[in-house]
Amino acid sequence: MKKQWILFVLGLMTLSCVSTKSTIKNVDDNAPTPQLNKVKNAFVLTLYSKDALYGYNEEYPINVFYLNSANPELNEQRFLNALAGPKGEVISYKKIDKCCPFPTKRNEMGAGSLNIYELTWPGQKEPVKLYLNGFEKGALMVPVGLSLQKE
Repeated sequence: MKKQWILFVLGLMTLSCVSTKSTIKNVDDNAPTPQLNKVKNAFVLTLYSKDALYGYNEEYPINVFYLNSANPELNEQRFLNALAGPKGEVISYKKIDKCCPFPTKRNEMGAGSLNIYELTWPGQKEPVKLYLNGFEKGALMVPVGLSLQKE
């Protein structure tokens, strides 16, 4: 009973921090499901974003919807595995933070948050930060300033 009470209070605290309206602007439930390159464990991306905010701003995250996977970060990793630096450099990435709670119907608690990843590559002056959303779906594109991994 005590455990249930603690979970209930934590749930209320989480929901109290979440707006009742999402600020995410690029959700598209009709976006095609990306193909998977199983050798690289990466999505096959064909589109390049022309929007400088895409992925770099919390209101325009990369929506990788995890389709009820046991690992909600799996599609985030598949997306990042497809990317390269601006000149094709091999990138490294790590999750550095969570932010920006928002309401979603795709979570038992009714709320989700974005994961922030830091990308680095050789010769880079400053790391790049991308916002990824594992709860919503959207068109997957290469963010401005990045490229695709070479075959």
